[in-house]
Amino acid sequence: MNENDLERQKVVEYCKIMLGDGMIDVELNTENYNIAIDRALGKFRQRSSNAVEESYAFLMVEVDRNEYFLPNEVMDVRQIFRRSIGSRSGGGQGGTLFEPFNLAYSNTYLLTATNMGGLATYYAFASYQKQVGKMFGSEINFLYNRTNKKLTLMQRPRSEEEVLIWIYNKRPDFNLLQDNFASQWLRDYTLATCKIMLGEAREKFAQIASPQGGTSLNGTALKSEGKAEIEVLEQDLINYKDGGTPLTFVIG
Repeated sequence: MNENDLERQKVVEYCKIMLGDGMIDVELNTENYNIAIDRALGKFRQRSSNAVEESYAFLMVEVDRNEYFLPNEVMDVRQIFRRSIGSRSGGGQGGTLFEPFNLAYSNTYLLTATNMGGLATYYAFASYQKQVGKMFGSEINFLYNRTNKKLTLMQRPRSEEEVLIWIYNKRPDFNLLQDNFASQWLRDYTLATCKIMLGEAREKFAQIASPQGGTSLNGTALKSEGKAEIEVLEQDLINYKDGGTPLTFVIG
């Protein structure tokens, strides 16, 4: 059993115990529990910023190739970084491996720091370096399709080089089920979904005839209880109780 299956099994055992399995007969099977877990994970990934993580990855850019397909785990691409600011053409010491701007800064402001420099000089040079990067290809404009995971570079690569991409990728299921903030929310949402499914089944046979007058099942009560719990849990996502990142100051 891999780590993902082990964590899912823990959630199944939690739901079984909370539903009274062992004391009474719970009619749910393995498929029902797995569907409930998938629904909880799907809702969490849809509504919570805690479902993704920030990371970096390397991409080898090929000559005259603009389109690349990233793994399914990549949710969004924020920025692409090149190794240099200088020429887009060819390798060699005069191309992507050589940065005359950084070298000039090192010679002028670091090696002779006692004679000149300071925060104002550093800020001026950093602004100058940023502007030069915009003009000479330090920044790569791109378009990322979240559906088919296609990354399209808006400029044609003139040479083969390795770039660094700043991405947000999907956290694995077992990682979410182990998270201190997300795990309890996922368990409770799975349990609430199980109550609704169990209530649907029991509501079809609300009354069971017997020699002593019959037995009433709690299908309607289970459905109402599950729906009420889901409303509370979804409100918890709005209040960031799942460990998500709150919104910053917004105007408008």
